[in-house]
Amino acid sequence: MRHRNKGRILDRTKAPRQALIKNLAASLILYEKIKTTEAKAKEMRGYVEKIITKGKANTLAARRLLLKQLPTENSVKKVLEVLSPRYQKRPGGYTRIVKLPRRKGDGAKLALIEFV
Repeated sequence: MRHRNKGRILDRTKAPRQALIKNLAASLILYEKIKTTEAKAKEMRGYVEKIITKGKANTLAARRLLLKQLPTENSVKKVLEVLSPRYQKRPGGYTRIVKLPRRKGDGAKLALIEFV
C-alpha cells in the first residue's frame, strides 16, 4: 500500500529527482512551454504553480525563497517581473498540460506543458 506516499519517483534517487524538477521548472519559466514526458510534466506542475504564487508577493523575502527554488537568477527575475503580474488576479491553475502522441523511439507518453 502507498498510504501517504505522494509524488512520482521518476526512476531517480532524491537529489537527482529534485535537480531535474528544478531545471525543468526553470526551462518552463524561461521558454513558457516545454515538451517532456507526461509523468515529469505532472510532477512539475505543482512545483511551478507554487513558485508563481510565491512570486505574487514580489518582496525581498519572496525573491530569496525563489532563489532557493530555482537554479538561475534569470528565471527568478522573469517570475517576479513578467509571470506573477500576469496572474495577479488568478487564484491558481497557471499551467496546462496537453497530451501528445507517444515518442517513436521508446514509446514514452509525451506532453506539452505551458502557461495558460
